[in-house]
Amino acid sequence: MVNVILIFILLMSVSAFVLMGYDKSQAKKRGQRISEKTLWTFAIFGGGIGAYLGMQLFRHKTLHTSFRVGFLMLLIVYVFLIVWLLTDNSAVIF
Repeated sequence: MVNVILIFILLMSVSAFVLMGYDKSQAKKRGQRISEKTLWTFAIFGGGIGAYLGMQLFRHKTLHTSFRVGFLMLLIVYVFLIVWLLTDNSAVIF
């Protein structure tokens, strides 16, 4: 079960990272954008690490306080969750 959760977080983080890069690219080209709701959904449901790293690497949404603070908080939550899952052999979720 722990492996499934970790893989899910990894996949959501990679997806959120790619979405941040794609949205930044589209913003530069004035193309079809990804909604902020979609970015938040991916970040909240497992992709907080990738969303924050993508925001920093692509310099995207960095002027939005809600993204800067929110994505950082999600990064911290998911890092703690991963550390807890990896260190607590008796981890039981739900």
